[in-house]
Amino acid sequence: MMHYDLVVIGTGPAGQKAAIQAAKLGKRVAIIEKNNVVGGAAINTGTIPSKALREAALHLTGMGKRDLFGGRHRVKRQVTIADLISVSQQVINNELNVIRDAFDRNNIDLIWGWAHFEGPQLLQVQRHHESELLTADKFVVGVGTKPAKPDHIPFNDQTIFCSDSVLKLDRLPKSMIVVGGGVIGCEYAGIMATLGVRVTLVEGRNQVLGFLDYEIAEAFQYHMRRMGITLRLGEKVDSIKKIENNNGSGARVQATLESGKHLKAETLLYSVGRQGVCADLGLENVGIEYDDRERLTVNENYQTNAEHVYAVGDVIGFPALASTAMEQGRMAACHAFGVEIHSMPELFPFGIYAVPEISMVGKTEKQLTDAAIPYEAGIARYDELARGQLLGDTIGMLKILIHQEDHRILGVHCIGSGATELIHIGQAVMAFNGTVDFFIHNVFNFPTLAEAYKVAALNGVNKLQHV
Repeated sequence: MMHYDLVVIGTGPAGQKAAIQAAKLGKRVAIIEKNNVVGGAAINTGTIPSKALREAALHLTGMGKRDLFGGRHRVKRQVTIADLISVSQQVINNELNVIRDAFDRNNIDLIWGWAHFEGPQLLQVQRHHESELLTADKFVVGVGTKPAKPDHIPFNDQTIFCSDSVLKLDRLPKSMIVVGGGVIGCEYAGIMATLGVRVTLVEGRNQVLGFLDYEIAEAFQYHMRRMGITLRLGEKVDSIKKIENNNGSGARVQATLESGKHLKAETLLYSVGRQGVCADLGLENVGIEYDDRERLTVNENYQTNAEHVYAVGDVIGFPALASTAMEQGRMAACHAFGVEIHSMPELFPFGIYAVPEISMVGKTEKQLTDAAIPYEAGIARYDELARGQLLGDTIGMLKILIHQEDHRILGVHCIGSGATELIHIGQAVMAFNGTVDFFIHNVFNFPTLAEAYKVAALNGVNKLQHV
């Protein structure tokens, strides 16, 4: 029976970084994967495939350059699923090789099979025709989640999809209903609309992406409508069924809303939440409980109620992003082996690869208002920037939230080209308790999108000075 200092369950972003960090500390590490490929949902069904599809769609349709070169600009007239999948598969294959190489270079044992706790320190790994037992001092659970698939939704992977199976589309449909206005729903709605699919998005709340700053969410909803996406906000789906195509309309799915409306389309993507996969791990043998969505509760060090068992990534819930999962894995491994680290979870950035791109770090206006923190907002719009004009992006916007008294940066919110890259400038300044003066007195390359920080800073200070 093999004994390890650390055993990690799951090879997604969280598990990878936990294993590599522990190996860098000189520990003997094993990582377990139940699927036939490493990388978890991030590499195989989620982050990388959807972002690759997005980049391919934007490039091949010329969507990002139409304001510059005209509304008819396209790199390719007819975009097929094969075009999109080929790009996605190239990126996926490269990422898989990078992960396997990292495991090999750090002498991490990769063990294939299903993990099940037999006791507090004892783990069984089951394969199709065999099993093995191993023990460890510490464990990290990074098993991720899967799309929620309620029993009353008739998924068939032909017309009614979840976010995993939508990647198996054999052709581009003429129309699609997207149920759920979260990150996944909004990203796929934008990709499909870019490809010319008629999209209707249904969201039970009155705003998509409810955690965003309201002004950014409002701008995003405006641009979704501008792309031709129909938004049904404040509406909930009562039932979904496959219908016969007998009127020549091409409609094969019907979603009936609680308000009585009937929506019809060729396809439907159901993306309302994700479900944990903890039930089969034998956590009861360690005294660890999970909630009704099979998610684990952890403390600030990512420990479960069993101190030697940590949990990181999507399995612990919001924000459930690959970027935050990686840092959680690293932090958990460091704490497990007594290494002090300085991390700033309050400055974890959020990146949403919708069309257009969205990113944020720090507080929203609502959070500051609720906390009675006095602030002012400085705004820069891409159409004010030469770089924005050169990119053909006239819809982008950067907003910085400034403390009225000490002028510290409290939050940065961005929508438009390069938003997920641009956000890191504000993140760095906030990490050092920087003030708006940094942006005012700094010189930015011209023409760049980074200039937006100076424009927004001047706008905010002018408001503070009542100019």
